[in-house]
Amino acid sequence: MLASLTVHEWAHAWTADRLGDPTARLLGRVSFNPVVHIDPVGTVLLPLVGMMTAGIVFGWAKPVPVNVSQLGNPKRDFMIVAAAGPASNLVLAVLAALVFHATGAHETLGSTIGRAVYFAVSINVLLAVFNMLPVPPLDGGNVLAGLLPDSFAPAINMMRQFGFLILLALIFSGVLNTVVAPVANAIERLLI
Repeated sequence: MLASLTVHEWAHAWTADRLGDPTARLLGRVSFNPVVHIDPVGTVLLPLVGMMTAGIVFGWAKPVPVNVSQLGNPKRDFMIVAAAGPASNLVLAVLAALVFHATGAHETLGSTIGRAVYFAVSINVLLAVFNMLPVPPLDGGNVLAGLLPDSFAPAINMMRQFGFLILLALIFSGVLNTVVAPVANAIERLLI
């Protein structure tokens, strides 16, 4: 999970840097060092509480800062930066699936290695699908903002203020699982 979150945030930082915004690079965020991407509450505290209480394991990494005014085409480029994180998780899922099949792990799913590689596919698919939900502050919300006409910006910004509460409501109502699970399961079946 930590490796997947690290690559996800690295992808945002690297893409922003390539598109003209050096902010993340100057802050040391174009890095595969997980320490620079850890959010004490979102990456450590909330997941631990979820695991210890047998509740929902929920969390996040430290968001990569992006100075949109530094991007060549701010609206389009910010959308690309947002999509880079989930895209990196799909790439990791495909790579894990290739390892899964190439090593014969699919035949030994009961082994520790087989389960680990299968989990790598599953967690990366789940992260990609979840993060592409069109709810700000998720990456999908930022992609949606890039696709919609500028006249929708006030509505997206208002939604952004309540995005975390919207996500919590979706999680605890079970709606999130109803939306995410079928898509994630379909992608996982294609890979495994």
